[in-house]
Amino acid sequence: MIPRRSGSIINIGSISGMAGHPLRSPYAVSKWGIIGLTETLSIEVGQHNIRVNCVSPGLIHADGLEEAWPAGVARWHAAAPLRRLGEPRDIADAVLFLASDAARWITGANLVVDGGVLTRSTW
Repeated sequence: MIPRRSGSIINIGSISGMAGHPLRSPYAVSKWGIIGLTETLSIEVGQHNIRVNCVSPGLIHADGLEEAWPAGVARWHAAAPLRRLGEPRDIADAVLFLASDAARWITGANLVVDGGVLTRSTW
């Protein structure tokens, strides 16, 4: 990317990297690190016209999730303003946007894709 003087790097974080959750310390610290890496790397490679951004998903639907974790899925539905789990395509569309020329002046950003869950006060 540096020799071409263009590019787009998109990291995948998590809303767990933005708000603490009990018993999730290792996961949270890894996602906080990805968000920090995104910001720092955007400064380091911006001079080469390389954009670095992050997408931080909320809870994403997977086959069997509702059966394996019914209480958690119910809490999510109650907390999310859009009242649904995310779908893989919701994250794919956010990544596609950040990779596209439509995001040509966006770098160092963390795009939260969580159906609005982080807008809710949890205390």
